This record gives sequence, structure tokens and C-alpha cells, in this order.
Amino acid sequence: MLILIAGPYRSGTGDDPARMAANVHAMEAFALPLYRAGHLPVLGEWFALPLVKLAGSTQVGDAPFNEIFHPISERLLEKCDAVLRVGGASQGADLMVDIARQKGLHVFHTLQEVPGCESAAPVEPGT
Repeated sequence: MLILIAGPYRSGTGDDPARMAANVHAMEAFALPLYRAGHLPVLGEWFALPLVKLAGSTQVGDAPFNEIFHPISERLLEKCDAVLRVGGASQGADLMVDIARQKGLHVFHTLQEVPGCESAAPVEPGT
């Protein structure tokens, strides 16, 4: 399955770049176990952040950011089979779950719910 990993990006960060990067790393920790189980993991951030920069965004929440950031994940959901919702509170991640449900996609709330990942755990870099 192509699985969108959705979790907090800005939530609880005060838009601090280091804290937002930490949120991306927290979502990425789920990518390798999904891959090893035969799935194709994806984060909207992997597509959005380079494009936001190319579009001339100078701060999170400005017009170029808003043009791309959530809409790109919505476009990704057109190709995905499922969403893995991870982490804490996040309006954006909850939006992706809502859209996924409307499209009839699988929604998983733990890694262990994903087929082939029953005994898997998130992987930190270098492990």
C-alpha cells in the first residue's frame, strides 16, 4: 500500500523551525518499518517543503506556504491507499484522516494495525 504518514508539523511548535523539523523526524520514524513490511510510505512534507521554498515562502503560514502545504497532501491522498495517523494534536493531520475516510481509504492509528507491521516499532535514524 501507498501510505501517507500524517502527524503534527506546526502544532505545539510556535512555528520554531527546529521543533517543526523534530516533528518531521518523528513522522519519518514510521517510514522504514512500513517500507520493510512491503508498503510505500510517504509524508506530505517530503513534497511540500521543497516546493514551498521554491514558491518563495519566507515564513510558515504565508501565501506560498498555504498554497502548497496542505493541498499537496490532499493531492497525495488521490494516489494513496491508506493514512497512518501518528503523534499528537494536529488539525492538518486530522484533515488528512477526514479526507481519507471520505475517499474510503484505510485509516490506521498505530503502526501495529498496518498489515505486516504487527510487531514493528518506529525506527530512529541510525538504528
